[in-house]
Amino acid sequence: MSYLSRINGPDDVKQLTTEECGALAKELRQTIIDTVSRQGGHLASNLGNVELTIALHRAFSSPKDKIIFDVGHQTYTHKLLTGRQAQFDTLRSYHGMSGFPCRQESEHDLFDTGHSSTAISMALGMARARDLQGEDYYVVAVVGDGALTGGMCYEAMNDAGSGQGKLIVILNDNEMSISKNVGALSTYFKHLRASASWYGNKKRIRRDLERIPLIGSALAHLIEQAKNMVKSVVTEGAMFEALGFRYLGPFDGHSVEEMTHVFEEAKQVTDMPVLIHVITRKGNGYDLAERQPEKFHGVAPFRVENGLKRNQSSKESAAQAAGKALVALGAEDRRVVAITAAMTGGTGLGEFAEFYPERFFDVGIAEQHAVSMAAGMARAGLRPYFAVYATFLQRAYDQIVHDVCLQNLPVCILADHAGLVGDDGKTHHGVLCVPMLMSIPNLTLLAPRDVQQIRGAVRASLGVDGPCVLVYPKDGIEPYAGFDDPQAFKVGVWQSLQQGGDCALLAYGRMTKHALEAASMLKAQGIDAEVIDCSSLRPMDEACLARLFVSRKKLFVIEEGELIGGFGAEISRICVERGAQQPVCLMGTPNRFITHGSVGQLLEECGLSPAQIADRVKRTLAGTVETENTNG
Repeated sequence: MSYLSRINGPDDVKQLTTEECGALAKELRQTIIDTVSRQGGHLASNLGNVELTIALHRAFSSPKDKIIFDVGHQTYTHKLLTGRQAQFDTLRSYHGMSGFPCRQESEHDLFDTGHSSTAISMALGMARARDLQGEDYYVVAVVGDGALTGGMCYEAMNDAGSGQGKLIVILNDNEMSISKNVGALSTYFKHLRASASWYGNKKRIRRDLERIPLIGSALAHLIEQAKNMVKSVVTEGAMFEALGFRYLGPFDGHSVEEMTHVFEEAKQVTDMPVLIHVITRKGNGYDLAERQPEKFHGVAPFRVENGLKRNQSSKESAAQAAGKALVALGAEDRRVVAITAAMTGGTGLGEFAEFYPERFFDVGIAEQHAVSMAAGMARAGLRPYFAVYATFLQRAYDQIVHDVCLQNLPVCILADHAGLVGDDGKTHHGVLCVPMLMSIPNLTLLAPRDVQQIRGAVRASLGVDGPCVLVYPKDGIEPYAGFDDPQAFKVGVWQSLQQGGDCALLAYGRMTKHALEAASMLKAQGIDAEVIDCSSLRPMDEACLARLFVSRKKLFVIEEGELIGGFGAEISRICVERGAQQPVCLMGTPNRFITHGSVGQLLEECGLSPAQIADRVKRTLAGTVETENTNG
């Protein structure tokens, strides 16, 4: 009998017995493994919280009760239990189900989330809105232990603990040893403190003690101190209680019965926020993921029997190219240090960490701290390199401006996943990266077109006496333009890859290759287009710009990023400022949040495939495009 097929919504979960929930958990786990093996996605984290999510929907009543998942890559079970089984096989596919919470998909998803450490703040906001409006429901934030390396969690907890009201935070601890389960006493004590009767009796006992003449208050205080000492030793929950939370745990997150009971008891605590500490195992139920949870955190389609990718590729990724270049720099210059925000493998820093462990720093999910720490390192004479996904770099904008660029310090940021990243979708696209950085004073901004140029740009960055950011896409683009010498990359110099007198295509990053392919299509139609690789976005190549202004050729600026405030917008501004009679056409991503799908599908949606670029150029030159500075 299939229990999963009987679940049309959270209310159906409540009807199952404990034994039936165990069978349901097995079905959910197998469904997740089978789907992710075909579609790719986040595997280990979702396998680890199956029972936890079942218990959530047994104890709470979504969507009336508000369940907010931090990051959101742990919501596959949640999706399957909230009426989305029929769409689950479209996970992460174009026009299919998102791999993260998505408000358009379901009323059970409260926010479109993809970044860490935000759920407690959001939950506190909803709880306060509930109280102000006189409504009655529970608000639950589910956060991973990794999220607690982000300072925003503590800002939210500090604020929440200063007031009264119903708020429940569930700490899903699947990796870090934040609190240790110490023997039978701990097991007894955690259940005792989770009990509503214990909580009520404790208040009554203290009140009775305080009524004893002369010694009552002192005795109550002494007992409270002793209790807190025992709690600290046994559960190590004193940190959370110091922030104003009632700490419960740790509990077995793979026991539906235990978790359901704990959640029901926590609902009885109404005068202060509650933190429930749950222990789970990443990858639970799939041996390969249990043994290698980091490898199976986010995966491409793979074979279940051995964990190998379905489409093996020996192609070097952009992150690997940058990482290897950094290893070479580290060998030559002991000032070079590398920093990651809990993404060692994903950002290509694995080899650097192995070769130079004393010069490698993983700060956890704390991008703001990483940038400001890099500023301190640079101020003290080092040359720090912070490797980070472009979407996560957005979190540290203020630190880039004030702590690095205002001080004009030689910090280099390697911004991976710039542009469109594909299946992870709107929360992970790096299309705002270039516009975010273009206007910051003192900043050198480089956008290499392929892995060879990435290596050259990393090397060139060491010669930049000030802040520098390299932006490059997720995919490793092989060298294609005949420039094989990494020393050929020069800051402030553009390269003309193809000559042409009819117009000029200016591009950077992945779009340089698309521009070359579009120029080839145009050539076949009798249009000669010059193709210029503008890999140095700041500073620009002034000599090349002057030549283009003199030629009065129509300029087409092509970028895999937001048009407003981007590279093309800056070219247009310069044309106006210098009085250049230069017609400019801009092509880039539209001003909206772009869905998930393959990179090719998304580029097609944005009008940025080579064929679409060629067609846009041809129609513009023929005068058949009415509005030039929008996507066709």
